[in-house]
Amino acid sequence: MKRAAFIEWIDAELEADPELARAVADAVAEMKLEQQIVALRQKRGLSQRDLARRLGTSQPYVAKLESGRLQNLGVRTLVKCARALDATVSIRMAPVRRAARARAQGAAAVAPRQRKSARARAKASAR
Repeated sequence: MKRAAFIEWIDAELEADPELARAVADAVAEMKLEQQIVALRQKRGLSQRDLARRLGTSQPYVAKLESGRLQNLGVRTLVKCARALDATVSIRMAPVRRAARARAQGAAAVAPRQRKSARARAKASAR
């Protein structure tokens, strides 16, 4: 299966199943947070062991934190981690616009990439 066809299939599955779309959106948000922690730690030139020392915990704990295997990550833990990385935490909740709500529950749950709209894909295939 080509990548474009696969992405279209995923989009269709997410549009057809709002519950799946929400689960995917949640998982993507968690992965983004984990990636931000890793990127910031690396930018600061710290190893997992260095960060663990700053947090007063163990390197395996940091590995779990960065890999998403840490359950029920709380705001306090995020703030403590941010402080150890000389950073701040910013949490934002924004209402979803009605037109965007359907996409947020469906296709937009997949990480943004250079996806074309259905109209753009139709134009491209007509050429």
